[in-house]
Amino acid sequence: MKTRRQLLTATLALGLTWGAGAAHAQDTLRVVTDATFPPMEFVKNGQRTGFDIELIEALGKAMNKKIEWIDIDFKGLIPALQAGRADMAVSAIYITDARKQVVDFTDPYYAGGLVVLTRKDGPIKALKDLDGRKVSVQVGTKSVNYLKEHHPEVQRVEVEKNQEMFNLVQVGRADAAVTGKPAAKLFAQSTQDLTVLDEQITTEQYGIAVAKSQPELTAALNAALKQLKADGTYDKVVDKWFEAAPR
Repeated sequence: MKTRRQLLTATLALGLTWGAGAAHAQDTLRVVTDATFPPMEFVKNGQRTGFDIELIEALGKAMNKKIEWIDIDFKGLIPALQAGRADMAVSAIYITDARKQVVDFTDPYYAGGLVVLTRKDGPIKALKDLDGRKVSVQVGTKSVNYLKEHHPEVQRVEVEKNQEMFNLVQVGRADAAVTGKPAAKLFAQSTQDLTVLDEQITTEQYGIAVAKSQPELTAALNAALKQLKADGTYDKVVDKWFEAAPR
């Protein structure tokens, strides 16, 4: 009888050799991202960097695949997969039931959630204070639907880019921004005027989105992610980009 270790090894080997007999066999994986969401993905000195970027590069190495990055607005990530323009989408994408209807997701790779970024001297001290206020959100993100459902009295200010959302709060054209915790925390640390409310709105899981036509790729990514967690690579990437990262 095979041991659990032997079975795990066999499973990893099967996933990591994805492509040998798959319909979508190739040496390069096309990955779409919106690199405007530090610390997850952003551009520094003309180069993409961030937690998601390093994680995907590590996964590609484990799978013996090259990574081809394609920049696109967040709202276009999933449509790009559906149209066959990319193999994967990685851009701090929350796993939601609605998105699972049109794309597949890998196992969760990090826990995040929605939070409120606001001015320290502003009127918003708790979630209930959002009602009736101007709140900036990025088009295509879960923040939009969350506010529609839970805070219909909010005056949503929808923008295309993450940085625009933060800028509106900083200059006083919005009272707050609702967005992912990693980016909000990082931006608040860069200025003395802003803060993130202690009361977190939601707890969410980030996943890598894959076209439903490529189940072999999803399985291979899950196997590679398990390998990175087993050999310590995942922890190194987490520790580099996040303080007191959860395990």
